[in-house]
Amino acid sequence: MRGNIISYLEMCQKEGTSLQKGMNFRLKGKHSVILMSVRPNAPYKDEVKEDGAVLIYEGHDQPKIKGVADPKFLNQPGGRGNGSLTENGKFHNAAQDFKAGKKGPDIVRVYEKIKAGIWSDNGYFHLVDSWTEHDGNRNVFKFKLIAIEDVEDESMAEDLRDRFVERSRIIPTSIKLEVWARDGGRCVTCGAADELHFDHIVPFSKGGTSLKVENIQLLCARHNLEKSAKIQ
Repeated sequence: MRGNIISYLEMCQKEGTSLQKGMNFRLKGKHSVILMSVRPNAPYKDEVKEDGAVLIYEGHDQPKIKGVADPKFLNQPGGRGNGSLTENGKFHNAAQDFKAGKKGPDIVRVYEKIKAGIWSDNGYFHLVDSWTEHDGNRNVFKFKLIAIEDVEDESMAEDLRDRFVERSRIIPTSIKLEVWARDGGRCVTCGAADELHFDHIVPFSKGGTSLKVENIQLLCARHNLEKSAKIQ
């Protein structure tokens, strides 16, 4: 569920693989997974726009190889010398095929690093566009993803590829950090420090905002389920 606070190990268990890369195209032939961060010291310039409905994700650099220049001054690669595609190239081709009307949008699950040891499951997105731009040093890939509705049955996530669904909103990182500090990393109802979730006090579906600290709180899984979509 979108907003769950999750550990790295739990992410790997959920996806059934070791997430050693930030970009993971069509894991086991199904949805893709990306790891993002908008923290000041993050290695890539990811952005959240349109009040949390749109994510602009930066592609990844060439791996560091002995004797090779700093990857931050090299164009991000779309392919390899042997003719195979990098993750950048795979995501780019999928986005361009969608734009050309050749297929539905790829489904991408997004996990966001909030701070050391703390990740947030930002839910599912449609991959709808991609391009390259110059960042002052080199050319980088950019990918546009649109947040979509939560998927109650994750086995049905792939059904979203061929149809557009209602847009959703992710909670901005700055709000998450402020709520985490205010609530002391614990459920506001019972004080539990595990299985936490960023919860809308007034649900988004009922007009609640993701953009104000006053409307977001930490709840444990039990109290989040008890609350459901009721306004308290």
